[in-house]
Amino acid sequence: MKHLLSYALALFTGTAIAWLPAADKIRGVNIGGLFVSEPWMMGDEWNKMGCSGTGDEFNCVQKLGQAQADFNFQKHYDTFITQDDIKRIKSLGLNTIRVPVGYWMREDIVNRNSEHFPRGGFPYLRRLCQWAKDAGIYVIIDLHAAPGGQQKDQSFTGKSVSTPGFFVSWQYERAYKFLEWMAKIIHTDSAFWSVGALQLVNEPIQNPNQYPSLVNEFYPNAWKRIRAAEAALGTTQANLLHIQMMDQRWGSGNPNQALKDLWFAFYDDHNYVKWTPNVAATRDAYMRFTCQQDLGGNWPVVVGEWSLSTADENGAEFNVNRPDAKAWYRRWWSAQTYAYEKQNGWIFWTWKVQNGDWRWGYSNAVDAGVIPTNARGDAGACNGFTK
Repeated sequence: MKHLLSYALALFTGTAIAWLPAADKIRGVNIGGLFVSEPWMMGDEWNKMGCSGTGDEFNCVQKLGQAQADFNFQKHYDTFITQDDIKRIKSLGLNTIRVPVGYWMREDIVNRNSEHFPRGGFPYLRRLCQWAKDAGIYVIIDLHAAPGGQQKDQSFTGKSVSTPGFFVSWQYERAYKFLEWMAKIIHTDSAFWSVGALQLVNEPIQNPNQYPSLVNEFYPNAWKRIRAAEAALGTTQANLLHIQMMDQRWGSGNPNQALKDLWFAFYDDHNYVKWTPNVAATRDAYMRFTCQQDLGGNWPVVVGEWSLSTADENGAEFNVNRPDAKAWYRRWWSAQTYAYEKQNGWIFWTWKVQNGDWRWGYSNAVDAGVIPTNARGDAGACNGFTK
């Protein structure tokens, strides 16, 4: 696997690069809310886009009409994340961004008679990747919103649905087309040459018995389609993209079950203690769980989503207005980073929020004095909480 030195060289040799750091860990942030809007965390922006009263992009586009929605969303793409954001990400000691996108980024696979999503996002994705390349930041492009929806009742799928519709062959086919299209662009457009990984699908439903085709059909065929696209371009083995799947610990099945060629396989685990069963909503329990947990699972794995949010977030234990709140959250942030760096690193959710809660926004937490400005935690954060 290529490493950071190879990454730097690749920027000058004109090849796409698939690296995972050896001497260093992935330390990054998600660029949430840019290409897949989630109203809960960006209320001011959502209202400014004209989407108030709707719960997802599909319904907002229906409300506004296609032409007005395209105009409003493109203004959002142009202003929500700027080059100054990318420069600040770099200045804070982070080396990676994960970019959630919807399948509608490839506009020709959208059924315009029945599906309502904004158009015109691709030039802004290209610009973002160029900024990341200029800053020397590694990029993971994540199919965050799959055709038909891979979870129920979630705005992050683009359209909240009562029953996930993704897990059928014809929807898989649309995802394959998106992924192979993206792979070709990454290898042929220099703006994308710091993109090293494609994530096949974000957070599929955690029920492998209900949808076994995810690991038996979708993962192996998506893998083949990406590799075939790369082969058609003459991509050398050393320059293949990492292909990322949800780690077995996520609960949607063993991603390797039907795969034979695991060259540059990469895995993603999401670790929100807030929703972890059987962890008491106390500071002590949160610290002990974080400091003692064994992430295990597939390898190499990065914790691609996590936050400082807690259960009973306004209760006596976790209220951010407690005099010692920032000191405790700073220690818990450190404990989480050390836990996740036992693996290949971490990517915080998300870069910025507008919900008034810095526990969800990296830049917000830095501004609040909770997250340090060098992306390095306190090595002694777990003292007293290990076995």
